[in-house]
Amino acid sequence: MIKAARAIGLERIELERLRDHVGRLFTALQEATETDVPPTPGAWSPPVDLCEVSDAIIVRVELPGVRAEQIKVGLTNTQLRICGEKKKRAPRSRVISHLCSERSYGNFSRVVTLRWAVDVRNATAELTDGVLVVRLPKRKDRRGAEFEVPVRDGDQ
Repeated sequence: MIKAARAIGLERIELERLRDHVGRLFTALQEATETDVPPTPGAWSPPVDLCEVSDAIIVRVELPGVRAEQIKVGLTNTQLRICGEKKKRAPRSRVISHLCSERSYGNFSRVVTLRWAVDVRNATAELTDGVLVVRLPKRKDRRGAEFEVPVRDGDQ
């Protein structure tokens, strides 16, 4: 009897691991097939790294030459929006002509769809050396947890 209960417990753990793995694969597939809306003319989209650690989602955004006060970070339960403006600095000396200009300037916007339950109130954002790091703590997912509901006696 104990061996059967232990086997059922192990099977449940394996099924939960498999469900989590399939969920992550589905999320990756869905993100890979989503089509991005083309940016508005004059806007650019900074490169983003999205990482998952045990207790949080970490988003790193390259924003060289942008100051913290030029960045707006908005967060809902379903998406993270990072936008702002990178202003072109006036050259120190008079430039006759540009031979090559590959750096992006102007308005920028980046939206990251969140497929995880995150703790919106405890999210943090820090800009260091031109890299914005947004830390989104994961919320403890309570789906599937059983709660006991007290039953009152209505006859009394």
